Amino acid sequence: MNITPGKLWGLRRLADESGRFKMLAMDQTGPIVNPIKAALNVDHAPYHHVAAVKRLLGTYLAPKASAVLIDPPLGYSATIDGISSRKGLLVATEWATWKVTKTGRKSENIPGWNPSVIRKIGGDGVKVNLWYRADVSADVKEHQLTYLNSVKRDCQENDIPFILEFLVYPFPDETQEAFNARRVELVAGSLADKDIMNPDGVDLYKLEPPTETVNVPDPDGLDAARIQKRFDDMAQGLGRPWVLLSAGSTPQDYVRLLTYAYRAGASGYLAGRAIWAKAFSNFPDMAAMERALADQAPHIMDDLNALTDKMATPWRENRSWQDNVITAPAGEDFAPRYADFARTGLVV
Repeated sequence: MNITPGKLWGLRRLADESGRFKMLAMDQTGPIVNPIKAALNVDHAPYHHVAAVKRLLGTYLAPKASAVLIDPPLGYSATIDGISSRKGLLVATEWATWKVTKTGRKSENIPGWNPSVIRKIGGDGVKVNLWYRADVSADVKEHQLTYLNSVKRDCQENDIPFILEFLVYPFPDETQEAFNARRVELVAGSLADKDIMNPDGVDLYKLEPPTETVNVPDPDGLDAARIQKRFDDMAQGLGRPWVLLSAGSTPQDYVRLLTYAYRAGASGYLAGRAIWAKAFSNFPDMAAMERALADQAPHIMDDLNALTDKMATPWRENRSWQDNVITAPAGEDFAPRYADFARTGLVV
């Protein structure tokens, strides 16, 4: 795996000093906006409420993280002043923008946003959630591949790390119950798609658990081998370091999921709801929510961080890095060759 200096520095900024990722997700739309709409009985969540929630997340939880993931439309301006400059900054470029068709979702950037803009505001990495399942129609797959390759190219040209997330989802005519019954199968199908899973241009994967996310079997129990195999199979051939998302699981289930993931070689976590959902359930009682974020949620992160320190594989120790080099060389050739790369976007 070759890496350019900007991508190398960005990944170092997103991880802790040991090379493990402890990243807090604050970019969620539906999981924050929809409960606010329901609690207030309104059709549109007022910005000041969404901003207040995200600001509290950053205030009380970002100090425990190696990096934070925020969205430009609702999160950046609301939270950035309260986040330490010592924390890595991961910014979503697709946010909640996608086109829904009967045969699949088509991802899109936030209007006017791309890796160049994210680099300009100080982002250390670009995160894209590529909605994908292997049974989409041919035109949807073509669109997703074209979109994916465009972001890869833009991240290379701006020398900024690309963090790629995959999420499966229900089709419009598919009930949630039917989708839930197939979710594990759909996750495996997406990861088996060699076109989508081409690691060229990807620096870190954010992956959803390849198993059920509720009532997760004890990693040391009788059913552990079956679940571990799912994680081991997922990790085979990724060709890049990876972290596990929480998929809305409880803190207890997420600890179990992370244990399986770390045994399979994961380098950390990128999680939101498993950490702050219980505190957020106090909305619209902001005082109660703030108390929970101050007194309870940080302990969840302490547990996740302790497990990560104990079991996660530092990203530079991932097998894809065994023979890593920095593409732009050290010594007298560094300055002119990197200047050519910065000018043309081509590795020389």
